[in-house]
Amino acid sequence: EVQLVESGGGLVQPGGSLTLSCAASGFTFDGYAMSWVRQAPGKGLEWVSGISRGSGITNYAEAIKGRFTISRDNAKNTLYLQMTGLKSGDTAVYYCRAAWVREDGGVGDEYWGQGTQVAVSS
Repeated sequence: EVQLVESGGGLVQPGGSLTLSCAASGFTFDGYAMSWVRQAPGKGLEWVSGISRGSGITNYAEAIKGRFTISRDNAKNTLYLQMTGLKSGDTAVYYCRAAWVREDGGVGDEYWGQGTQVAVSS
C-alpha cells in the first residue's frame, strides 16, 4: 500500500526555522514528482513547492520563495521542506503529494499524506 507520512511539524516562533520530512513507501518514489501543499485554518489548499523526478528541478510559490527549500533523497524515499524565516501566515497543515506525470504533461496517479501541523506563533 502507498504511504506518505509527514513529520517535523510543530510550534515555532516567528522568524524561526523548521524542516519537514515526508517518508514515502509503496510506490516508485524516484519516478514521481513531489510537492508540498498546505492548508491554513479555514482556507483552501495552497501549493507551496514542487520538485521533479530525475534531475530534481524545483519551483516555489511566490509567498515562500527565498525562505523555503524543497529537496528529495531518493535513496531514502524521503522528501524534505526546509523552512526559514517563518511567518504567522505560514501556519497551516502541510501535506506531501506525489504525482505521476504523463508524457502529455497530465497527472496520472497521485498520492497524499495526512499532513503535519506547523504553527507559527509568539
